[in-house]
Amino acid sequence: MAELEGLIAELDQLTGASRLLLLKARLFRAWVLIDEGRPAEAEAEVGAVLWTLTRTMYVTDVWALELDALVCMGDVLCALGRYEEAETIARGHLPRAEGDLAFGLHVLLLRSLSGQERHQEALAESGGHHPESSPADSGVHELATAVALHGLGRHDEAREEAQRALTACERYLHPSHQRVGEIRALLTLIAPA
Repeated sequence: MAELEGLIAELDQLTGASRLLLLKARLFRAWVLIDEGRPAEAEAEVGAVLWTLTRTMYVTDVWALELDALVCMGDVLCALGRYEEAETIARGHLPRAEGDLAFGLHVLLLRSLSGQERHQEALAESGGHHPESSPADSGVHELATAVALHGLGRHDEAREEAQRALTACERYLHPSHQRVGEIRALLTLIAPA
């Protein structure tokens, strides 16, 4: 986090369209704050980024950064247990998203539905086509599907999906990554066959 703070301080000196780099770095800080269990601070950070973006709409390609910020805000809302608001973000912006952003919004939708105990709906959404993701997103879709299956009491299928998620994570992510821990925790919750 200290290195990120240093980078943000340096980027704060930029002007014009280059300030978009500062906003992107601040989004990374928000995701780190979520990972550190500080969602209220992350919410304030993302809110400030979105406020800035609404005043810089004249910059080309700002829509991608705006969607990235909205995905981050949705993650914050899920961390705060505000799943209905996260669902609103996901459903409201999925139609205009593509690529990694569409994938992020799709996973946000799955997480928000499961958070509301609407596991059947989350499972139905997970079964549809979802866009390709980057290696950094390894296992995230499978994890969301496993959570929905577990919520429905379909433990064997949930275990298989969680194991697929863990395998995907082990390929690209460090063993101490938060997602790996979440998957391992879910596997321990699922009753053995």
